[in-house]
Amino acid sequence: MYRQPWSALARGVAVLLVLASCSGVGPSPPERVAYSTFEKYLHEHQIAQVRISADQVYAKLNDGRNLVAARVSPDIALELEQYGVEFSGEPGYSSNLMLWLIPAFGIPILLAFGWRGRAVPGTGTAAMSKSKARIYTETSTRTTFDEVAGVDEAKEELREVVEFLRDPATYGRLGAHVPKGILLVGPPGTGKTLLARAVAGEAAVPFLSINGSEFVELFVGVGAARVRDLFEQGRAKAPAIIFIDELDALGRARGANGQLTGHDEREQALNQLLSEIDGFDPSVGLVLLGATNRPEILDPALLRAGRFDRQVLVDRPDKAGRVQILEIYLGKIRLGSDVSVEDVAALTAGFTGADLATLVNEAALLATRRKAQDVIAADFTSAIERILAGLEKKNRLLSAKEREIVAYHEMGHALVALTLPGVDRVQKVSIIPRGVGALGYTIQRPTEDRFLLTEEELENKMAVLLGGRAAERLVFGKVSTGAADDLAKVSDIARSYVAQYGMVGEMGDVAYDRQHSHFLPGGQPLGWLERSYSEETAREIDCAVRKTVARAMKRATSALEGRRDLLDKGAKALLAKETLSVTDLQDLVSLTPAKTPLHHEYAPAAQ
Repeated sequence: MYRQPWSALARGVAVLLVLASCSGVGPSPPERVAYSTFEKYLHEHQIAQVRISADQVYAKLNDGRNLVAARVSPDIALELEQYGVEFSGEPGYSSNLMLWLIPAFGIPILLAFGWRGRAVPGTGTAAMSKSKARIYTETSTRTTFDEVAGVDEAKEELREVVEFLRDPATYGRLGAHVPKGILLVGPPGTGKTLLARAVAGEAAVPFLSINGSEFVELFVGVGAARVRDLFEQGRAKAPAIIFIDELDALGRARGANGQLTGHDEREQALNQLLSEIDGFDPSVGLVLLGATNRPEILDPALLRAGRFDRQVLVDRPDKAGRVQILEIYLGKIRLGSDVSVEDVAALTAGFTGADLATLVNEAALLATRRKAQDVIAADFTSAIERILAGLEKKNRLLSAKEREIVAYHEMGHALVALTLPGVDRVQKVSIIPRGVGALGYTIQRPTEDRFLLTEEELENKMAVLLGGRAAERLVFGKVSTGAADDLAKVSDIARSYVAQYGMVGEMGDVAYDRQHSHFLPGGQPLGWLERSYSEETAREIDCAVRKTVARAMKRATSALEGRRDLLDKGAKALLAKETLSVTDLQDLVSLTPAKTPLHHEYAPAAQ
């Protein structure tokens, strides 16, 4: 208990000794000259200061140079005094020896006391081996299932965990026991952590929360020690819940990425976790919850029966779920009378709970900036545009020619979407630059939540993405770099169309590419060794992808060629107004007779 102050004092003294020894080292070595040269400078009154040692003379000249010469004259002090030069003596051998002895002994002392200080309980290695779990008592965890919306199936799965924690004896009267480990799986932002805290709040038990990355440290054995300490704390507070967030940081498959060694610090922590799961008795009221958005990279030993043997999917909410989530967040702000929860939910297909919270906050901020009394529907529309397309770049000025190209490009997207069936309805078209590189944008709103797409719908989706490039080529006879993002998206869809969904007849009903993770944005591949076909098959896939994209381009071009007048009018309207809403598009369609009827949702009533 009383060693720590002395350790700190010893470390401070050692630091001062080392600094003191280093302070005697000069910035640059002096120039060595003959003693006769020194005498010459002395007689010419060019020397300002002199330091004398037993066998050498150090001189500083008037011009700032430093000289050193072997001492020859024993009466040098008289000569210096004769010429009025300031001089002093230099320490002898014993003093110089201290400059070597102090670092030689001071640095080891510093290291020794520094390490001893770490060994003191509460600091250093003793503290590093302690778990960093944040412990919430039954009174501090106030989250309940009422605050978690849009994941009704997941809540039902976890209700039996709550019942078990409330009354373990009654729940296990037939011999059943709750699963040892429950893994919450889902995309980022869907509420996995919130759901785990709600389980603890409903059961009114202590909640030990830790992130998977907090187990991994530089020093070998620290991670395993923290795992042991975590479970010891859990047993001491049982009934309780241990929650490990981002489990993939700790539970990544061993030997992944070509690693053949089993002595990695992370793997030791994982081995200890597996041992602790096997060792604890669930009947004592200790439940282990984990959360990850990358279940495909977890070690298989974690997911076997008897460990994390139950997986609960916490997916993106459907429209009904989004309504429930929005009602929670909208109740915290002052709403205008024109805001419809159903309309906002319809505009936010694919949004997670975290996305919806951000949307409501952005809408409230926009209303606050314009000094409004409440948040209206237009604020939510602007917030959605800001989230999807980025911040408006009002200072990004385009030339007249560039604005015309962007207008035709965006109107090409919109017009193809208006023409083809089975595509998302166009909500807004704009040529106002947004985000990092978007010079314009077209926002489409799905009419309903979709989980399956047919061949035709995928081909129409690709055609809509290529509508901007097709419009540029049709009007200007050449294309620009503005379609780079569209081409990347089309290429991804076309490759999935060919190599994953088996929708090209000559390629057969074969999946050539492995399924990508649907939890991560953009679909991250599972590994770099996922190709399992020959070079000849790879060439056939590439050819089929090109043919699929070419067919989609032809479909987009055909849709625009039959409505060239509407394309020109729409581009001119965009140049004049910069933004066209769904009402503006309907008016434009109703005033322009087309050779071929448009999609029924946008066709004028007379047709």
